[in-house]
Amino acid sequence: MELQYSDVELIKKIPNFSNHFAVVNDTTLHYVSGGHGEPLLLIPGYPETWWAYHKVMPILAEKYHVIVVEMRGMGSSDKPESGYDKKNMAKDIHELIKILNFETVNIAGHDIGAHVAFSFASNYPDFISKLILLDTPHPDAGMYKLPMLPIPGSHYTYPWWLAFNQVKDLPEQLLDGRMSIIISWLFDHLIVDKKAITDFDKAIYTQAYDSKEAIRASNSWYQAFPQDISDYSTYNKIEIPVLGIGGSGYNLLENVLPQIANNLQLQKINDCGHFLLAEKPNETADFIIKFIG
Repeated sequence: MELQYSDVELIKKIPNFSNHFAVVNDTTLHYVSGGHGEPLLLIPGYPETWWAYHKVMPILAEKYHVIVVEMRGMGSSDKPESGYDKKNMAKDIHELIKILNFETVNIAGHDIGAHVAFSFASNYPDFISKLILLDTPHPDAGMYKLPMLPIPGSHYTYPWWLAFNQVKDLPEQLLDGRMSIIISWLFDHLIVDKKAITDFDKAIYTQAYDSKEAIRASNSWYQAFPQDISDYSTYNKIEIPVLGIGGSGYNLLENVLPQIANNLQLQKINDCGHFLLAEKPNETADFIIKFIG
């Protein structure tokens, strides 16, 4: 079946970028690349694809060789049955970097992509120059303390999907062909400027997540959290320069990152929700460029 929003058609909307595939760690990853200069690898999160970076890609490509990677389980990348702990997904990225013949890279990640980016920095410190975490730190034991019920009177968005995505088999049965419901809810509740995510954007993401295989694979990112938290407890402090850029997640970054990074910068984007790449692309790209140099 031909996809309505294929990578071949979407990439035409981003001048001077192209689609690629690479087999790494027994898994085929899809990535898009463009620009020239120092390599900057970008990793999206849930419930998005490489398209999450489409507003910042042309800006960043003026200064860097930009590579946006769909991690295992995402978009046009493979969706294997296992291997979704972030340490193994960092291995995927490491092998891709070797294939691309980069000695070191700068890496930015958003949401689940930030988990992978941080894990990469912890496990492959000789291969990364600078780390950028967008609105999200790596999972830690504090996640076990998240409330089971919404807190009355709290402005904190109750993250029910973290628990829902832990359930095996049921989400695929309920949501196969209906992921537009989840995607619309998340974007409606986790952004400030509702116009920042268009119906076109939502359709792209719905197509990417709208099958049992895609739902199972993306939920596996969440089901790996206990292993991720265990691995996190063994990591040393990050010594390379780290930048945390936060919208609604700024306070979390401010509380967590000083404990795990010795060379840290924090930047807050006001009037912005979780999806800062969509809401505030110019500000986000500007912070990244000033940080990398």
